[in-house]
Amino acid sequence: MKKVLVYMMSCVLLIAITACGGNDSSTKSSNNGVSDTGVAPAEEVPAQEVIIKATNYSFDQQEYRISKGVPVKIVFENEEGNHGIMIPGLDLQLSTKKSSKVITPDETGEYEIICSVFCGTGHSGMISKLIVE
Repeated sequence: MKKVLVYMMSCVLLIAITACGGNDSSTKSSNNGVSDTGVAPAEEVPAQEVIIKATNYSFDQQEYRISKGVPVKIVFENEEGNHGIMIPGLDLQLSTKKSSKVITPDETGEYEIICSVFCGTGHSGMISKLIVE
């Protein structure tokens, strides 16, 4: 009886591991290289780097400026507390695990930067701006 139970548990574990490993990165986009968020894929070397530093309940700057059509590397640094950043208008989310990404914005505008990890009582006020000129 114990052997049957061990065998069944092993099969279930094997199926679970197999199902979770289906990350296929060979899928191509069908929209000519431009995402639905208005950000072109950044395959070029970044011409600019923006570092966004987070401490408890604030970012190091009220606004960050980048240029339209220019590849820029966005870097997130968590200096105090537990934080992440999200820029919904650019479909960008960074954390301590994935702390940088190169983007090329193709539309001007102001994009809100918010903390993506609940960090305490001041979380809702943890907002900044990314301005694409």
